[in-house]
Amino acid sequence: MGDPVGQLEQGLAQVAQTYEAAFASAGDEHALREENAKIVGPQGTLTALMKLMRDVPAERRREFGKRANRLKHDVTQRFEQALKQLFAAARQAELSGPALDVTLPGRGARAGRLHAISRVRYELLDVFRALGFDVADGPEIDLHENCFDKLGFPPDHPATDMQDTFYVHTDQPIERQAQRPLLRTHTSTIQVRTMEQTQPPLAIVAPGAVYRRDDDATHSPMFFQIEGLLVDEGVSFADLKGVLTLFIQRTFGEDVPVRFRPSYFPFVEPGGEVDMGCTFCRPWAGGERSGCSPCKSSGWIEILGCGMVHPVVFEHVGYDPERYTGFAFGLGIDRIAMIKYGVPNIKLLYENDIRFLSSF
Repeated sequence: MGDPVGQLEQGLAQVAQTYEAAFASAGDEHALREENAKIVGPQGTLTALMKLMRDVPAERRREFGKRANRLKHDVTQRFEQALKQLFAAARQAELSGPALDVTLPGRGARAGRLHAISRVRYELLDVFRALGFDVADGPEIDLHENCFDKLGFPPDHPATDMQDTFYVHTDQPIERQAQRPLLRTHTSTIQVRTMEQTQPPLAIVAPGAVYRRDDDATHSPMFFQIEGLLVDEGVSFADLKGVLTLFIQRTFGEDVPVRFRPSYFPFVEPGGEVDMGCTFCRPWAGGERSGCSPCKSSGWIEILGCGMVHPVVFEHVGYDPERYTGFAFGLGIDRIAMIKYGVPNIKLLYENDIRFLSSF
């Protein structure tokens, strides 16, 4: 710890000698407030010195307490004076500057526009509505059982770990993990709620915000999804393939090739990933480039995940898996927007830079 008395002596003297010069050198209000925060802010020098008071011998605490409080008062007073001087100088510059021509025409209000994510969301929903899907909604804070258990996730699945899911604190005692509240990690929770309230046949898409502990150039802790579900008697993978192929070609162009690859998801069997031809280099159309960075020179871009609904899911929501079959799929609205508008980093969609958002 060193000598607290010596540290206080030296620190108080240094602040007293330097604060006036620091305030005088600040050229604007922002810089002045920064200098003030460096001294008396929560992480300021004087604040840190006053925390040493508890280590000072009892007989000297009163003395140092008075000195520290007097110095803080002087710093605050000088800061307010410097702030008034800056305001006065700015006002004087305004009064002595060129006269304002009040006869000049005013600036009209600029027309607003939809955010890129909202625009893509509406475009995708229009396609699905045209294909016969209804739009369903649900809460962003849901229960563990709706987000994982009823979808057939095993208890040790990585997605249920704290490092992947935002759990919500509650003062109420939670007897079972299934009743634990969380920020939904996918809009499949809406599918579960809809199936529990509706008997087949049904065809829905569920758009909305979802939350995961991801943060890099292509992932955000909050992003937007659309998940779809169709349940009826005799639904096959051929129906799934036909709907998704039509959806992609209506969204990106009728000539865009589509391919399906096998993949694993706990709530579908069989499951797959869907790729579409890269719309940047367009190799199927004789594009000038055989590949590009968005498709990693493969000519394909992964667009969504899908599969036939697992019978376990139907059992959890009260459907007869011997009678009904169905398919489900999910895609990221943000990812579609990035592909559609050539956005290199997902964070650009959320930083609210008007210059970027006005470019669409």
